[in-house]
Amino acid sequence: MIESTFIHCQGVGATTERSLWEAGVTHWSEAANEQTQLPVGPVTRQRVRETSAESIGRLANADFRWFASRLPEREHWRMVRATGVRIGYVDIETNGGYGPQDLTVVGLYDGLKVRHFVKGDNLAEFPEAIEGFNFLVTFFGTGFDLPFLKRSFGMSFPQPHTDLCFALKRLGYKGGLKSVERQLGLRRSGETTGLDGMDAVRLWYEYLRGKEKSLATLLKYNEEDIVNLETLLNLAYPRLEALTRSGFVIRGR
Repeated sequence: MIESTFIHCQGVGATTERSLWEAGVTHWSEAANEQTQLPVGPVTRQRVRETSAESIGRLANADFRWFASRLPEREHWRMVRATGVRIGYVDIETNGGYGPQDLTVVGLYDGLKVRHFVKGDNLAEFPEAIEGFNFLVTFFGTGFDLPFLKRSFGMSFPQPHTDLCFALKRLGYKGGLKSVERQLGLRRSGETTGLDGMDAVRLWYEYLRGKEKSLATLLKYNEEDIVNLETLLNLAYPRLEALTRSGFVIRGR
């Protein structure tokens, strides 16, 4: 989908992008070709040609941050299946507070392996670990996880990012992560079914009081959060693409 994208070109919005597709211009290589007729004015035509040519090189070099700076965040999902993208699924747990000291667990999943960063153990290793990813996926991360991590570590997240809370809402799935999972028929393990954010806080304090099993349950709960994000992304992507290509106007974040 990213190689068919033109809304990152100056002066091109959703309507103009669709007009390009309808005219048969569905790839940057076609738009960059001087022989291709583009259904736009001369100024926009030149911008589309130049940006398309640059986009080919940027993608070849896996420069996803360049695309992130030019695309609206709600359209970052278009990069998900690009060659070279390395996705990090992120979810955090806290002790119920909102200060940097209240972060307890960060879960990071790369599609194969889950890593946990735990307060009092290896939490400080997270900023270096996340640098290895060029795309991030969260559920309500724009409102909670990423701002919390920024406060806790004084870091920024220049990578493209898809917040599945809003992406799925555009597809008609509303509510929190557990609610959306149920709507889509996803099941949790017997160990974590029924647990929510308040239970995550409880489990942390139980662990601090010496109950090691509570930490294991908390990490299992967090693991299922981030692993399920991959499943949700794979369900959402083709539907978002189909709606976008059909000319459906996707509103919201």
